[in-house]
Amino acid sequence: MILCSHRKMLGAAMAWRQGQSYSEDLRGRVLAAVDGGMAARAAASVFRVSVSYIYKALIRRRRTGEVSASARRGHRPRKLRPDQEAALASHIEAHPDITLVRYIDTAPFYGVGQAERCVGDALRDRPRDEWVLSTKVGRLLRPNPTGMHADGRHHPLPFDPVYDYSYDGIMRSFEDSLQRLGLGRIDILYVHDIGTYQHGAEAHPALMRTLRESGYRALESLRGGGAVRAIGIGVNEREVLLEAMEWGQWDAFLLAGRYTLLEQAPLDDLLPKCVVAGTSIVGGPLNSGILAGRDTWNYNPAPPAVVDRVKAIAAICDAHHVPLAAAALEFPLAHPAVAAIIPGPRNAEEFRANLDLLRHPIPAALWADLRQAGLLHPDAPVPN
Repeated sequence: MILCSHRKMLGAAMAWRQGQSYSEDLRGRVLAAVDGGMAARAAASVFRVSVSYIYKALIRRRRTGEVSASARRGHRPRKLRPDQEAALASHIEAHPDITLVRYIDTAPFYGVGQAERCVGDALRDRPRDEWVLSTKVGRLLRPNPTGMHADGRHHPLPFDPVYDYSYDGIMRSFEDSLQRLGLGRIDILYVHDIGTYQHGAEAHPALMRTLRESGYRALESLRGGGAVRAIGIGVNEREVLLEAMEWGQWDAFLLAGRYTLLEQAPLDDLLPKCVVAGTSIVGGPLNSGILAGRDTWNYNPAPPAVVDRVKAIAAICDAHHVPLAAAALEFPLAHPAVAAIIPGPRNAEEFRANLDLLRHPIPAALWADLRQAGLLHPDAPVPN
């Protein structure tokens, strides 16, 4: 998945915890690339792009407008044919907007290995110090040549994901990702999908204990030894992040859908702690689609209460002639802890549409009206 960086992402919040600052040279190159090629508002955005973005219409998948439904629920991309592989290079060259992307995020789980393969193939020949790469640990991919999978879904590659948050599991996952990517370096490593939301209240304590007592040592070893430059957690709930902050030192959290124009509960606990700790937040601003005109929230049909709240927000946006998605994209970036957002375009057209939305002027009166209507947290900072 391909992202473009926001300047805060590679600032102090991405500092090493071993007494070293994040590579000033690398940070300077990333920021120069962003500042040199993108308007200020667009530079403040991060774009998660799945295989379907790079290949435009070559692979068609159901998406929810933010984090891929295929990545979360198993409708994963098909394996690419040689002609599709060849089309990748020509598509990138034909769409120079893509070259503005300087931060790339992927994961073993996306396409059960296929996404990492595509990211590596797409970027291998590009100057390595001009972009930053993150991937994730917490799942290992086990061979399954039968074509029959327990989840009943189509897997583009013959593997099944298996959770493993142990020291050995994280080290193995990191090394496997390097092999799939065909690259010599990963900059940021997130622990993927740990927490009650993913595993349930009964299973979570044991898995978290494994991460705390075993897996975290692997992350610290990789960071301390310079194999990765930052570590974090990528999830859909704030509660597990608060728990992890009690015992770990984290550089960044990839938090999907919990600090948005629709939801601001992290203002009461997580975000203040992140500011103090210097931990960056990368957010999913569209709540898996409901703030982009779709009917999904948390990757499922939105309940009536959520639909009604979104309608109320949209009505105020309409009164100010501002697209709902534009306000949703810009709102989270006003908080000092938020380094970047992940809108999740499905194709190149939506990528460019997001750039336009991020450039859309938003009057201060819109935010004031939302707050007066009780649709914004009293302490929520807003763009100015």
